[in-house]
Amino acid sequence: MWDRPTYTQQQRQQPYGGPYPPYAGHQNPYAHQTMQLPAQAYGYPQQHGAGRVPGWVWPVVAVTALVVGLLGGTIGGVAVSSSLNDGPGAIFTGDGEVAAPLDVDNGSVAAVAAQLLPSTVQILARNGGESGGATGSGFVIDRSGHVITNNHVVAEAAASGRIQVIDHEGEPHGAEIVGRSPVYDIAVLKIEDGGRLRPAALGSSRSMNVGETVVAIGSPLGLDSTVTSGIVSALDRPVTTGDEEDSSFINAVQTDAAINPGNSGGPLVNLRGEVVGVNSAIATMGGAFGGEAGNIGVGFAIPMEQVQITATQILRTGEAQYPVIGANVNTGTQRNGAEVVGVPAGTPADAAGLEKGDVVVAVDDVAVTDGIGLIVAIRAHQPGDTVALLVRRDGRELTVKIELDGKTG
Repeated sequence: MWDRPTYTQQQRQQPYGGPYPPYAGHQNPYAHQTMQLPAQAYGYPQQHGAGRVPGWVWPVVAVTALVVGLLGGTIGGVAVSSSLNDGPGAIFTGDGEVAAPLDVDNGSVAAVAAQLLPSTVQILARNGGESGGATGSGFVIDRSGHVITNNHVVAEAAASGRIQVIDHEGEPHGAEIVGRSPVYDIAVLKIEDGGRLRPAALGSSRSMNVGETVVAIGSPLGLDSTVTSGIVSALDRPVTTGDEEDSSFINAVQTDAAINPGNSGGPLVNLRGEVVGVNSAIATMGGAFGGEAGNIGVGFAIPMEQVQITATQILRTGEAQYPVIGANVNTGTQRNGAEVVGVPAGTPADAAGLEKGDVVVAVDDVAVTDGIGLIVAIRAHQPGDTVALLVRRDGRELTVKIELDGKTG
């Protein structure tokens, strides 16, 4: 949304230590959150970097042919490209609804696992070096062999690396990146000989309620085909991951289903067997576990609505668009709104009359408590949409309507 968030040294925190990825997010972005976690960070649940992929992996790769890891409320019936519409499990009817593989009254996690494990894959992405790389997870979305995962799982392999996908039966497949979006932390892969793999059913996080059971499937710590379960802890949770140069802002589904490094990109599934989110980030407690970034019951998934939009754009054009207003905002912890710290000339924000020092307190009548919440609210729209910002300026409130511009990323 924003051309560049503004950070201060106090607003950033150091990446967490340990054998997992050197990624961290911002300090607690939730003004209303009452539980303060010591040294809290939002980190990517992937295995990453030189020395983090066990030494036995690459011999096994060679010998066994690879064993590896929002429109707000308006998009419930979003139409997706035909590449998301072919094959059982990824069927969209004419009105855009997904055909779920399980009955609405299913209460069996085992039944969900039986449906989704054949659609879930492990991803091993090597960069140009011999020892560097990352492992993560993903899931098949069509009969053409397209797979959705997180951008941060494959980012290091994007330039000159190599990606291998291991299916549920342990069979290896070469893969290439169709396109990726660092802004939404989504990537689409195309795997070789992927037509025989079962596509997953795609659902909607908007149909979920807090307290409902969900299932996370992936390859945490390199343990392929791992199934965990929990509940939806919260919906529409503003979360940011990554670093200052490459941040992703997520209007996330929060869950207490165990998510660990290596789960990144894997599906979060409801009891009807529909993917409702892409597991992407975890909260950590810094050094509370000896510096290791393990699960503490606070995980985050990208809502499937946004995933479908971004994946559709990538499949059509190889790129994804995101909306911007062109202003810069304070992303430090706040409680009374999002402070605008800069409005460059010629931007949509400038044209609409937004000013430095304005404090945005709502977007389209939805309250905003801080800068991260504002960014997430904007990015839940599409370029070309018009949004109404409720702004406090000099002791008074006014409404500023802005037509969103678009950027690629």
